[in-house]
Amino acid sequence: MRIAHVTSLAALLLAGTSSVAAHAQATPAPVAVAPLPDSITSDLPRNAAPTHYAITVTPDLEGLSFAASSSVDFELFEASPTITLNANNLDITSARLVPADGGAPIKLTATTDAQRQTATFTADETLAPGRYRLETDYTGTINTQANGLFALDYPDARTGEDVRSLFTQFEAPDARRFAPTFDEPSYKATFDLAAIVPEDLMAISNMPVASSTALGQGRKKVVFQTTPKMSSYLLFFGLGDFDRLSTMADEGTEVGIVAPAGKGEQGRFALDELAKLLPYYGDYFGVDFPLPKLDNIAGPGSSQFFGAMENWGSVFTFERILLDDPTITSAGTRQSIAEVQAHEVAHQWFGDLVTMAWWDDLWLNEGFASWMETKATDHLHPDWYPLLGRVGGREAAMGLDGFASTHPVVQKIRTVEETNQAFDAITYQKGEAVISMLEAYAGEDTWREGLRTYMRDHAYGNTQSDDLWGAIEAAGAPGLTEIAHDFTLQPGIPLVKLDSATCSAGVTRITLSQSEFSRDRMDEVAANPQAWRVPLLLTHGSGEGTREVLQGKATYSLKGCGPVIVNGGQLGYFRTLYTPEMLSSLTKGLPGFQPIDQLGLLADNMALAYSGYQPLGAAIDLLAAVPKDANPLVATAAAGSYSQLASLLDRASDAEGEQAQLLAMVQDQFGARLAALGYDPKDGEPVADANLRSALLGVMAAMGDPAVIAEARRRFAMLADDPHALDGPLKTTWLGIAGRNATREDWNLIVQLADDATSAVERSTYWSLAGAAEDDALAREALQLALTERPGATDSAQIIASVSRRHPELAYDFVLDHLERVDALVDDSARSRFIAGLVGGSYDPAMLAKLEALRADLPADQQRPLDRAIASLKDRIDRDPRVQAELRAWLASR
Repeated sequence: MRIAHVTSLAALLLAGTSSVAAHAQATPAPVAVAPLPDSITSDLPRNAAPTHYAITVTPDLEGLSFAASSSVDFELFEASPTITLNANNLDITSARLVPADGGAPIKLTATTDAQRQTATFTADETLAPGRYRLETDYTGTINTQANGLFALDYPDARTGEDVRSLFTQFEAPDARRFAPTFDEPSYKATFDLAAIVPEDLMAISNMPVASSTALGQGRKKVVFQTTPKMSSYLLFFGLGDFDRLSTMADEGTEVGIVAPAGKGEQGRFALDELAKLLPYYGDYFGVDFPLPKLDNIAGPGSSQFFGAMENWGSVFTFERILLDDPTITSAGTRQSIAEVQAHEVAHQWFGDLVTMAWWDDLWLNEGFASWMETKATDHLHPDWYPLLGRVGGREAAMGLDGFASTHPVVQKIRTVEETNQAFDAITYQKGEAVISMLEAYAGEDTWREGLRTYMRDHAYGNTQSDDLWGAIEAAGAPGLTEIAHDFTLQPGIPLVKLDSATCSAGVTRITLSQSEFSRDRMDEVAANPQAWRVPLLLTHGSGEGTREVLQGKATYSLKGCGPVIVNGGQLGYFRTLYTPEMLSSLTKGLPGFQPIDQLGLLADNMALAYSGYQPLGAAIDLLAAVPKDANPLVATAAAGSYSQLASLLDRASDAEGEQAQLLAMVQDQFGARLAALGYDPKDGEPVADANLRSALLGVMAAMGDPAVIAEARRRFAMLADDPHALDGPLKTTWLGIAGRNATREDWNLIVQLADDATSAVERSTYWSLAGAAEDDALAREALQLALTERPGATDSAQIIASVSRRHPELAYDFVLDHLERVDALVDDSARSRFIAGLVGGSYDPAMLAKLEALRADLPADQQRPLDRAIASLKDRIDRDPRVQAELRAWLASR
């Protein structure tokens, strides 16, 4: 799953696809099941396990409900009068048990437990161990947020009239909203799915259609082929008026992009990318894709929890990051289309074919899919510099991992709520960073051979992290498990200190010592740090160097003299604190370093300065040393760092001159670059340049550049006469600048454009923009608008999130005052994070008491997002005066 990058409530508070030829690699025959071992967590009794499901669903699109029948073949391991499965919000109207040996059916009584999300089926007498089929009839709810079977309403691309489609989202605990299931990842089984649906709509599932039969009265029954053995959360069903583009991937699997009718051709770019990914992954993992088809289905709207989901054979992706609409898709979004799809397709192996045994090891799915996404994108599009993006991912993870409220990569999960919270930057970005580090330690060939063995040995099964480490060690990476345990079983960030450096006779000798980095316990961790075995690459900035593993303190020799980069190539998950003399030397040498080291040194030293480990001035000196012709991603990061510095002065009433000084520095460093790029896209320009243009425009506007703001306002004004005046890849950039600086007249136009939009992506963009204004009165009006029916079920929460970015206290108070109404606008899976996310931009000490009071009323498994919000807010309040004073002193010295 690719998590959505939006602010994330605690409610907790209060096809027809055509059949394709059989695939060359046959689906394995079902194997005998066994009781789940005690070493794997489960909320079910462990006295039974499924082998096969058959589900027939009849959805009522207008009534937002469905009727269904289900049968589950399972084995009962011990005598018992009851069988317990997961079920949530299902009304079970009948249940019976059919023995596999043909005995008489046994009537069952169904009792549901809403809190435990289970259904217990009880017989009149004790059932003997053996094989049975549990048959049930039931009804359920079609939701308006992305949980279980859900509906999305959107404007038809051909008529502009609103239409409705259905989709499913079952990760993590929501297959139980669709059918009574053993809804845990270790209970794998095969699935037969059938649907009785309107004859003019397309039905899609994990497998191709086996048959479609007209039933009369405008209905048909669609039966899908049997799936391979898989976890319940990977089952998928979709229904709507769709277009489907398809082609054959190199190894013979049919791949398709499914889009709302009238938008099919917008899937062409994604289809071309998809066809390249399957053979690449099949070759890399040494296992061909085992299903006969792979679709990626575009859904309009949005979720506060996720952006895309890796259902086996039928990936679901929100339209904004799958379809290439020339009227609004930016170069950066096109890049995201490729990257998100690469992530989800990687899951078809890492997650679907081989699945973590329990949510403790969720990172085995997500960290590896993130890592493989980067590797595949670098293989297909090296000119996008995707490997440099790993630095940003590392920093996102460290942004959480530096606080006491963090958690290990492998974490203990016990409840549904804890599972929902596990989808975070530690699981994804720290997971990717640790994998990148371990691959470098093992070597690419050894790492790959270990992964291939792991895939072959555990196909159609479940694993834990040590299964992977064992496979890679056996491939030729001794000592890897110990390092992996250090970085995955304990939380936090190593701090590697360069204590001394001398050069004599052409050899540099450095002494390093290990401590721990923290943002809220600096003295505590300095006195009693955790210990890691830390892989290093010591270089002089050339990209080549010496690999070592640091434990405690050590002295190393490095051929050549000059500044030493301790984390060469930036693949190590640690921070490096240099002596002032060495940092000064690194600053002078920065223009000659590899782009990834420029990027990593800048990010690392800014973070160290913000956290108080070194003076801010030294980090700004490094920032000022970034060359004017730096790699586009380095230039983007540098411009962003200037903008972050300028924002430190937003709360100072007398800082206009200093903010102008910072803007002048950005203009001096990158103004000529923007002028050369121009205000308009150029045909055939590199994606990295197009992204840099958008980034520089956004940064300069945020810092108050009058020329950029005036240009944005001029272009925005044209929309009053021509709604398509801004169409093109820079549309969202200009809209974002104009929206932030919107007047009352501008805001009214934004809302009108949202009402009139005939594109779901465009409509969502305008509604989000309605919450982006700096003006307080407009922000208040946007919040009220979010509670009306105008934005629709999935865009209202995004309006509130947009308001929170510039008015966090206002958004927070509004949500608490309208909690029940806002609750209906947020995915169940995101509720624990939504409120906490609203205050990410707050600096108000009064907010601490509000958050702490809210936290005190929550169950323990819902408190982590509030813990993080409180820790982060305390950090900003404590940090700001010091950093602001250091910044002003540095500017005065210039």
